[in-house]
Amino acid sequence: MGHAAGLRAGTRYAFSRDFKKKGYIALSTYLKQYKVGDIVDVVANGAVQKGMPYKVYHGKTGVVYNVTKSAVGVILYRQVGNRYIEKRINVRIEHVRHSRSREEFLTRVKTNA
Repeated sequence: MGHAAGLRAGTRYAFSRDFKKKGYIALSTYLKQYKVGDIVDVVANGAVQKGMPYKVYHGKTGVVYNVTKSAVGVILYRQVGNRYIEKRINVRIEHVRHSRSREEFLTRVKTNA
């Protein structure tokens, strides 16, 4: 018998919540503000099924291009064959967080200025 090939196939650990982080989602998740041009990390939250990104985008970093009431549009780059294609996905804010990838650069600029 073959295995199922659904949307969440192979995500047993990727979409699972950490120990002691199960249960209600912190209110601060909903109070964060996103603006167009922000750099964000797409990290799927297993407690919320609505607006969840496809498993390929889990852990990817992109740029916000659209902001709505409960979701953000993110531009990501996905490898297809031997090239990278720009993909635009809409993800609920539970599955997105501000990226820290630019912090080191900004601190260096601040010290050099």
